[in-house]
Amino acid sequence: MSIIGDIQKPVKGHIDQFEIVFRDAIRSKVSLLDLIMRYLTRRKGKQIRPLFVFLSAELSGGVTDSSHRAAAMIELLHTATLVHDDVVDDSNERRGAFSINALWKNKIAVLAGDYLLSRGLLLAVENKEFGLLQIVSAATREMSEGELLQIEKARRLDIKEEIYYEIIRKKTAVLIAACCAAGAASAGASEEQIANMYKFGELVGMAFQVKDDLFDYHKSNLIGKPNGIDIREQKMTLPLIFTLNNVDSSTKSKIINTVKNHNKDRARVDEVIEIVHKNGGLEYAHQRMIQFASEAKTLLSQYQDSDVKNALFSLVDYVISRDK
Repeated sequence: MSIIGDIQKPVKGHIDQFEIVFRDAIRSKVSLLDLIMRYLTRRKGKQIRPLFVFLSAELSGGVTDSSHRAAAMIELLHTATLVHDDVVDDSNERRGAFSINALWKNKIAVLAGDYLLSRGLLLAVENKEFGLLQIVSAATREMSEGELLQIEKARRLDIKEEIYYEIIRKKTAVLIAACCAAGAASAGASEEQIANMYKFGELVGMAFQVKDDLFDYHKSNLIGKPNGIDIREQKMTLPLIFTLNNVDSSTKSKIINTVKNHNKDRARVDEVIEIVHKNGGLEYAHQRMIQFASEAKTLLSQYQDSDVKNALFSLVDYVISRDK
């Protein structure tokens, strides 16, 4: 069994049932839309977000029907953002398959994303899940703010480490935080417990994004060279920010010039990657990732030992040790 399969064991039945709930939630009487929705469900990944919801619910009192609705709402939001992101990024692939916009063009992709968002709203309203709606809506707002904050700062390439953390908290961490908070809320947890699980998810999300940032400096299987995608897209990630703060002014100017004006030049990008490697950028980012994960685990210490608690510990370890 895979690592994720082992982690799923305490809530495996709920994960399997979720697949049915989610398919029902996105079904449409419009044949084109239903075709797109069926295409999306065939491409589902490791179900990490529903797993966070169900484990958090089980830890906080037990999985309920509300937990399944929480998982569906989160996944509807997440899927909608992926569809919209592919349009914004003009991306033709998602997880090795054609993106919705590649197959059906941008207008239909945007409308499909809107449909997914509306299904999440209706699922909440129809079942009077106003607490869950508040959690998910707040996450949606912050994710939008995070994307725009990154765009704003990328224009000047002057991102400080604190701003970087604010960007990844909003862009990535709030969704995992919402998973954990919604899971706890769905199980009838107290406000204090919900807040604790929110913070746990936020810290895991921070570690998750730093891990993603590190991938960009590792060698790809296809060409044996670091990807450098973030540099080409002028994204200031933690390894690069640390390096800029710890090199001489001449090297700093060279890096900024490459990111601003020569980010499509493979040789120049590779040179920046080499500078990051030599100046401890990867080691520092790795250290911060481990720190976020450790703080997340500390928040679980107040809960009684159980298979569910152990599964959450393992899920944190998976987030920082995964290879893709």
